[in-house]
Parts: sequence; C-alpha cells; structure tokens
Amino acid sequence: MIIYSLRRLASLCVTLVAASLFIFAVMEILPGDPAQLILGINAQEDTLAALREQLGLNLPLASRYWLWISGMLQGDFGISYTYSVPVTELISERLTISLPLALMALALSTLIALPLGILAASNHGRWPDVSLIGATQIGIAIPNFWFAMLLVLVFAVTLHWLPSGGFPGWEAGLWPAIKALLLPAIALALPQASILVRIMRSSMLEVLHEDYMRTARAKGLNLRQTLARHGLRNALIPVITIMGLQFSFLLAGTVIIENVFSLPGLGRLVFQAINQRDLITVKAVIMLLVATVILVNFLVDITYGLIDPRLHRRQGSQ
Repeated sequence: MIIYSLRRLASLCVTLVAASLFIFAVMEILPGDPAQLILGINAQEDTLAALREQLGLNLPLASRYWLWISGMLQGDFGISYTYSVPVTELISERLTISLPLALMALALSTLIALPLGILAASNHGRWPDVSLIGATQIGIAIPNFWFAMLLVLVFAVTLHWLPSGGFPGWEAGLWPAIKALLLPAIALALPQASILVRIMRSSMLEVLHEDYMRTARAKGLNLRQTLARHGLRNALIPVITIMGLQFSFLLAGTVIIENVFSLPGLGRLVFQAINQRDLITVKAVIMLLVATVILVNFLVDITYGLIDPRLHRRQGSQ
C-alpha cells in the first residue's frame, strides 16, 4: 500500500506542475495589458511602466512563473487588480460559501442515489427499476439553472419556506445559512444524483451476477444480507470515481447556480473577475480548482486501494 500511495503521490506532483505551466502559459498569451486595464486608456506611459514594474510584468516569463508558483506554495496568490486586496483573502471569503454548498450537494446526491441505485438493481426489469430509469433520464436532461428557478418559484415565491437568494453570512446563525444554501444545493444535486443512480445500478447489476454472490445466496443469505455483506463494497468502486469527479464539478461548476441565487461564492468571483479582466484572480482560482480536481482524484485512487487490496498488491508487484 505504501508503494502504491507513493506512486500516486508522484503522479499528483507531476500533474500539478504540468497544470500550473499550462494555466500560466494560457493566461500570458491572452491579449491585453493588465497595467492598462487597471489605470485606464488615458494613463501616462511612465505611470504604466511604474505599475508594470510593481506588478512584476517586466520580468522574464520564467521569473514570473517562479514568483507565481513559489508564492502559491506559501499561500500568496498575489494582489487582485480589481479589488486591490490579496487574492487569498478573496478566495478564503468565497470558499466559506462554495465549499459548504458543494459538500451539501454531494451529500444530498449520495443520500438519494445510493439507496435508489440499489433498489433499481435489486428489482431489475420490474416497475421500480423502470420508473427510476425514467426519472433519472429526466433528471439528467433538466438544466440545473431551470430547475433552480423552478425551486425558487415553488419554495420561495409560492410557499415562502426558503429564501430566494442571497446569503446572510455564517455569523447570522447555522440554520439561516443552511436555509440560504438548501435550494442551490438541491439544484446542483439533482443531475448528479441522476447520474449516480444509474452508475450505482449498473455496478450493482454486475456484482449481482458474480459467482461469490450466488454462493452467498446458496448458503442461505437473503438478498439484503448478500448485498450488505458482499455486494455493496465491490459495487462502490466505480461509484467512488464518479463521486470524486462530481465533487470537483460541484465546486468548480457553481458559476450559474451562484448567479441565479446571488450567492457571493467562488463561482461568482470567477465570473466577475473574467468580466473585469482581473487575470491574476482568474489564474489563482483556476489553479485552485484544478488542484482540487487532481487532489480529489488522488484521494479516490487511495480509497480504491483501501476498498480493493488487490489493486495496490498488483501495482506493488510490478
């Protein structure tokens, strides 16, 4: 397991370096002068030159990349061109909204999908299975922003159960904050839960046809006991992959939902930074999201090794 983990850790480091090089290169070739964007088109050339020197824009590309990457390793993402505050501070403020929102959406999708996927697989070909497949098809097809507006219309405008948007802050109390995030989390969770139900169903159907499952049934275990003791652990292997990818998507893909509900989260920060050409903020947030995706995939690989010991034994023998 140690050799397996070290190999995955080395792969993570190489991928992070490659991703940082790609993001830096893409941001550098974009048209526009950050100093010109900050000071405006009427700024004097000597003022522009002084700002470029202050921002380090006159340094060679290799030096600028090193300053950027070494700063990030120390927690310094630079100063926002638009807000004139550290980007780390902006990201920290927005993560207190986007991270709980993504976790809530992932928890909701998992709580919905796993039992429904097992139910569909254990009733393969019967009406519960057919009904769930049809429902998941609808869930995948519905755009989450349209579903979000429908939730606002029903639960905020008509029933007045939940707020239609905005965020009161965690200092206002746990329940008001959760109420503000509940509708966005449901809107994000619906398509993810629909996908996860189908993955769980397919994985469980494959497991149900394995020899060890038939042997367990022949020894007198009922279907529920067989699934709980032997089937679920093996069926979760592909599901964990999708869950890891879903968390990365939920954290990085909240731009539309956060704008629908007027949530000052990470997705809305990216949207505003792109509109304002705040490239240093865009670069930092994208790198953070990419690093999150890579780290989640690393954790998924480690979880694979814990669930299925055959995997790291096979890799360790190579």
